[in-house]
Amino acid sequence: MRQTFTRFSGVAAPLMIDNVDTDQIIPSREMKTTSRNGLAEGLFAGWRYVSEGNRIPDKEFILNREGYREAKILVSGENFGCGSSREHAVWALEEYGIRAIIAQSFGEIFYNNCTRNGVLPIRLHSSEIAGIVASSSPQLVTIDLPMQKVLVNDREYHFEIGAYAKRLLLEGLDPISMTKKELPVIRTFQEADKLKRPWLYR
Repeated sequence: MRQTFTRFSGVAAPLMIDNVDTDQIIPSREMKTTSRNGLAEGLFAGWRYVSEGNRIPDKEFILNREGYREAKILVSGENFGCGSSREHAVWALEEYGIRAIIAQSFGEIFYNNCTRNGVLPIRLHSSEIAGIVASSSPQLVTIDLPMQKVLVNDREYHFEIGAYAKRLLLEGLDPISMTKKELPVIRTFQEADKLKRPWLYR
């Protein structure tokens, strides 16, 4: 069971680029394993490091700047996580320590992969995102998942999330562990259904 997500505060790092795709989140050359472990070092490898093949930090990249190295929230633009369906992108973000991503929109598959792997994707309007990243210094952002609110200084922004995805995050579940948790309910339904429609179980 993974870490639950209820109310959380962390520094938000602005990565204000549209159409950040999964190959930019983690380049294919960094995916040397089918495991979900050991991927954090390759997160944004094309941007975090001076050149391919070394691990010299590029001081200009946001996650290498003072005040943002321990950021737990990413703030971005439109269509974050577009491109291929590689789940490694979310695994790398989660292992690095990113717990939430705030963007105008997401690639659909990436969005679902986030909720299934303990990372909260939040859609906000461009004007709301502008309010979050307005400061030139690191901002502490609080996310209240039960209330579906993002709080920054004296401002708060409401976000939408489906009931199923919300429950996965609140309870620290993935789809398999969610199904296991519901097995008693499933079995009760099956037993009742056998009495109503026995021909389906022959």
